Amino acid sequence: MMVDDHQIIIDGLKAMLDSEESISVVATALNGKEAIEILKVLTIDVVLMDLDMPVMDGLTATKIIKESKSAPGIIILSMHLQKGMVEELIKIGVDGYVLKNTNRSELINAILQVSSGKKYFGPNVTLSLLSNEKTKMESNSGQTIDLTHREIEILKLITEGYTNKEIGEKLFISHRTVDTHRTNMMKKLDVNNVAGLIKKAIKEGIVY
Repeated sequence: MMVDDHQIIIDGLKAMLDSEESISVVATALNGKEAIEILKVLTIDVVLMDLDMPVMDGLTATKIIKESKSAPGIIILSMHLQKGMVEELIKIGVDGYVLKNTNRSELINAILQVSSGKKYFGPNVTLSLLSNEKTKMESNSGQTIDLTHREIEILKLITEGYTNKEIGEKLFISHRTVDTHRTNMMKKLDVNNVAGLIKKAIKEGIVY
């Protein structure tokens, strides 16, 4: 089953996959809610799931589907490559993750791997997961600041005025996790509040 809110993408993928003898497209859906309803009446081996969709997004749908003991394999097919989002999807049991700009042979390989009970994550997705967690930088005052990649992501969003809840939604993590990162950054930068954190980040050239 293919789940995407753009009919032209569904049509293109269906035309491509229908030419593959070992793969049969038996259903399509325009959002996560439709996909869940279809899975109540059809037995499907693999779901190609988009993330950004109206009514119900792919992350929410994947969480609900994976709660079932007879859940199909789910491959995320998306343009998003944020490390936190990929990690969140892996935690809830996604079986594969492929970027939408992948070629035909890789997508078919991913489907066949997942249908046989294996996992498949595209090379760019794997590189994202393996990226260095620590980022050491020299501040404007010459001080070495040791922040993680995720902390810098969150710090940039804080300086742009986003709330913990909004940052969590953007990075696909909980607002409590955002709060923990914020507290850790305040300790590392030796400040006591968010205003001080923003001022220090700009003064030291961590964000612009």
